Amino acid sequence: MNEWKKSRFNVTTETESDELLIYNSYTGAIATIDPPEKQEALQILKNPVADHHSSELIRVFKEQGFLVKSSIDEKKRAQDLHESVQHTDSMHLVLLPTEACNFRCTYCYETFQRGNMNEDVREGLKAYMNQKANQLSNLMVSWFGGEPLLALDEIIEVSESFLETAERHDIAYQAEMSTNGYYLTEETFRKLLQLEIRQFMITIDGLEDVHNQRRGLAQGGGTFSTIIDNLKKIKLIPGDFEIFLRINFDEHNRQDVRALITYLSELFADDDRFQVLVRPVARWGGENDENIPVCDGSTAHQQTWSFTDFSIDNNLKVSSQIEQALMPTGSVCYAAKPNSLVIGADGHIYKCTLAFDEPFNQLGQLHRNGTVTLDYDKIAEWTMSGENQDEHCQACFFRPACQGNHCPFYRRTTGFRPCSFEKQNIKKVLQLIWKSHTLT
Repeated sequence: MNEWKKSRFNVTTETESDELLIYNSYTGAIATIDPPEKQEALQILKNPVADHHSSELIRVFKEQGFLVKSSIDEKKRAQDLHESVQHTDSMHLVLLPTEACNFRCTYCYETFQRGNMNEDVREGLKAYMNQKANQLSNLMVSWFGGEPLLALDEIIEVSESFLETAERHDIAYQAEMSTNGYYLTEETFRKLLQLEIRQFMITIDGLEDVHNQRRGLAQGGGTFSTIIDNLKKIKLIPGDFEIFLRINFDEHNRQDVRALITYLSELFADDDRFQVLVRPVARWGGENDENIPVCDGSTAHQQTWSFTDFSIDNNLKVSSQIEQALMPTGSVCYAAKPNSLVIGADGHIYKCTLAFDEPFNQLGQLHRNGTVTLDYDKIAEWTMSGENQDEHCQACFFRPACQGNHCPFYRRTTGFRPCSFEKQNIKKVLQLIWKSHTLT
């Protein structure tokens, strides 16, 4: 007789209203169980369930993966999921149309050695995509920098070519951009939407005085009012897009974050396209690294979710990236995926945007004719450093979501396991997701 057991990838917690929350990292399912059914649910998860036993809860638990057949090898399932990330019909390109920047943020790690992407690299990208198109079903492009909008013409040229190739070969195409928002005018934003760039990350670190001290112009001068004016105008534009309002905090500005959230709520709480993402500043190797007043680990974690909770209380939508991080493979870093590459303005190819000067991150070169020279041994060091070598990751409840590869750069440079903020605070995160949905 077949029996069903609780999945090793389950997590349970309770809400403020005494509901039971259940999450499974293999299916990505999150279920809310009302108080009258909570004890029945816990009993089902505690003891094996005979195949002939039936109830609505048992049916739902089987369907959503909270219960699995006793014969199922969940470690093998997780390994199969890991291998799915190795599939080559999906590609992710992180493109640096320029490595220059008009800002000089106090915690930045970049050196701004190169300017805009030259013609050889642009032609190489277009040729490379034409050569790869027959093998692809999905293409994600992330525009990064420097400040990418310093090279708007280059973005337009390459995007139009990619879109034409994607349409011709029936490739699902998505694009996103990390920008400081200074040049994101209404006219520019409308053009980017036409290019199917529909997700944007824009950092605001405090109200005007605080933000300007941390994220000022390279030649001096504030940036806050320009960014906010741009965002107000963008809000009036109809359409499908997401803008993640990222707040970076350290010991210098964390006392000011709640005032910023209150201000952002007054502007954007009525528009779910504007979403808050709070993260602590880290030291990633910039020239000012030792002077950055980073928060200690416990403070960073506690404040991240406290500020997120405060955002929800102020009716701001939190970034969809948080919930996405709980999905199967949702916390695997792009650098750990074989078919993901970072291409610099000069055509140099990397795995990670945090370590351009590190030899282990310098993989090769894109050529004008679309061919690439790649060091596949170096690529393997990025893609094979996670769960396949770490027994702790293999046994972790979060294994299907991050596969031990939330940040292969962190693992390599520190020797420590790179667990995501979501995993380390999973019960709090589940409670916040529930709270966010109940207030919507």
